[in-house]
Amino acid sequence: MPETAHQKAIVLDSAGRRLSPCSPEKARGLVAAGKADLVTEEPLTVRLRREVDLPPPADEPVPPGRGRRILLHVCCGPCAAYPVQRLREEEFEVAAFWYNPNIHPFAEHERRRAALLQLAAAVKLPVWEAPGYEMVAFLRAVCGHESSGERCRICYHMRLERTAREARERGCDAFTTTLLVSIHQDEEAIRTIGEEVGRQAGVPFYDERFRRGWSERGRLAREHGLYQQDYCGCIYSEWERHRGKG
Repeated sequence: MPETAHQKAIVLDSAGRRLSPCSPEKARGLVAAGKADLVTEEPLTVRLRREVDLPPPADEPVPPGRGRRILLHVCCGPCAAYPVQRLREEEFEVAAFWYNPNIHPFAEHERRRAALLQLAAAVKLPVWEAPGYEMVAFLRAVCGHESSGERCRICYHMRLERTAREARERGCDAFTTTLLVSIHQDEEAIRTIGEEVGRQAGVPFYDERFRRGWSERGRLAREHGLYQQDYCGCIYSEWERHRGKG
């Protein structure tokens, strides 16, 4: 079969490692000069009579979670599904933390907690829970600040500040929250508050754009058969979600 200009010869070094290809003319010239041996004609392959010092492979980027433990504040089972998967892809050792005094009524709080435990059992996720149910503390904190933006920032601060302290006490390297996955939450406020309470606790807040996994969140929640709520959690959001119905 005649050689054409666009064909390249395969070049090996004496150790059999593949090098950059060259033109058939150059390959045959190496053989003629006694610098290489012909291996095959089709495809044209030559082996050099010396070993070539190849540059070391480029360093692969180190995943941000390699060798690090992260505490993930969880607001509900469905919202945990994607972040847990994503953090593990980044090689974090993940543990979940349940602290949501905003969720009302208590039966709803327990239903969402059960959904987290259901997911945790399925994906082998450790779960740490804050003792008690501090709904009264939440209501006192938001009293006089019931508008959506104001109360939400207070709520974020309560939960993230408690998570940061828990992360410090348990020796975690970072903390973050499933609140970042929801398209209904104030992503910038969560990030700002997370970084602030992280500095105060001495544990960095890990900012990941979990919102990119919003659709995957829904798919995973259905796959695991998790309870999916229809309001954010507090008594105000429940009223806002359902007013006018009935």
